[in-house]
Amino acid sequence: MSAPLPLLIEPTALEGELQRTELRVIDLSRADIHQRLHIPGAQLLDYGAIVTARPPVGGLLPEPHQLEQALGAIGLTPEHAIVAYDDEGGGKAARLLWTLEAIGHRGGLSLLNGGLHAWANEGHPVTRDTTVAARADYPVTLPEPSPPVASAHYILDRLGDPQLALLDARSHDEYTGERLYSARGGHIPGAVNFEWTAAMDQANNLRLRPAEELLGALAALGVTTDKEVITYCQTHHRSAYSYWMLRVLGFPRVKGYPGSWSEWGNRRELPLER
Repeated sequence: MSAPLPLLIEPTALEGELQRTELRVIDLSRADIHQRLHIPGAQLLDYGAIVTARPPVGGLLPEPHQLEQALGAIGLTPEHAIVAYDDEGGGKAARLLWTLEAIGHRGGLSLLNGGLHAWANEGHPVTRDTTVAARADYPVTLPEPSPPVASAHYILDRLGDPQLALLDARSHDEYTGERLYSARGGHIPGAVNFEWTAAMDQANNLRLRPAEELLGALAALGVTTDKEVITYCQTHHRSAYSYWMLRVLGFPRVKGYPGSWSEWGNRRELPLER
């Protein structure tokens, strides 16, 4: 049996694994980008197929049948080893990985470090050829509760717990309430702000910054490995990347809040800070 893939894989390492029979590489880039260049054998997955909305709340987990359709259409089964990437550094790809964890995917899950930027800019092979996958059966159940998933009720019950850290991955202006994308502005009480791209090394093709740098920056905000950490943004797109960052850094108890501020900021009975 092949060795399991790491949670974060470098382009050079992935290139050496592309012939693994159980491996599936999933591209969540824009369709026009995928048509121009993608990793050989990569399957395009539309980000919209793995999220749903109940306005005004967005970023929710779809019903099982929607996920079954989306995952089965690109030939995935629960046993495949998955490497995900996109053209934005990892937000959409991380949301797929979080979703697969939420439904109990049994194969390995890995994020391509730097995504398409690192792969293409560093001379790894790309193609325009389309790979057509045979439809597969991916039965989906959503465990209740699912370990990687936090709800508003789950958070509300734990507000003020010193062993809980809330990581807000939005911009500073969203966090303070100066910029509004929901009825109310601000943040969940006690949350700290670590904007999602602050984890990326802009000079190194959008890879995650070195672990010691990230651990130090997070510790300065009170986010440490002894705590349970819940990540959120507006629709758990940006914060899915923060979630995967924490997983890579070895945080043992991490959850993502799918409704995020699109839910919390629109529910007037929930407390907030500005």
